[in-house]
Amino acid sequence: MAETYKMTIAGLERELPICPLNEKLDIAAFVMFSDVELTVAAASELLKKCGDFDVILTAESKGIPLAFEMARQCGKPYVVARKSVKLYMKNPISVTVKSITTAHEQVLHLAEDKAAMLRDKKVLILDDVISTGESLIALEKLTKAAGGNIVCEAAVLAEGDAAERDDIVFLEKLPLFYKL
Repeated sequence: MAETYKMTIAGLERELPICPLNEKLDIAAFVMFSDVELTVAAASELLKKCGDFDVILTAESKGIPLAFEMARQCGKPYVVARKSVKLYMKNPISVTVKSITTAHEQVLHLAEDKAAMLRDKKVLILDDVISTGESLIALEKLTKAAGGNIVCEAAVLAEGDAAERDDIVFLEKLPLFYKL
């Protein structure tokens, strides 16, 4: 099998490294960190597809550059659900998530001031890749607990079965690589 998977994302060609997930499955690793050109282009293309919203919500950490750039381009705020409670976080709300790229369950947290930014607002839930949808579920729960209204769920890539969903917005399909 090839060591990389070549694809075009937001008009830019990239080679994603192929990484073993388990003995039966490999995935193409999509990491936007350090790729400013791709982050800017993907943000621009997603903004064209996401419709009207008041605030962006993403999970720490891989969605942060995308959320920042989309917020910068459209002038709307973004909120980051944190993986741990920080000293400055007052009265956090928390939910548990199990992601395909994480070895164990994680908990996402929103401090009350960040939760207040979602209350009665139209929320765009954003991630870099949607695969199993577990991260989205956690962000949905946080949004509902904060009193926000989800108007769109979006990612740069939809991986595997997520690419068949009609309730999410994404730029490109990312295949899974099954081993024989």
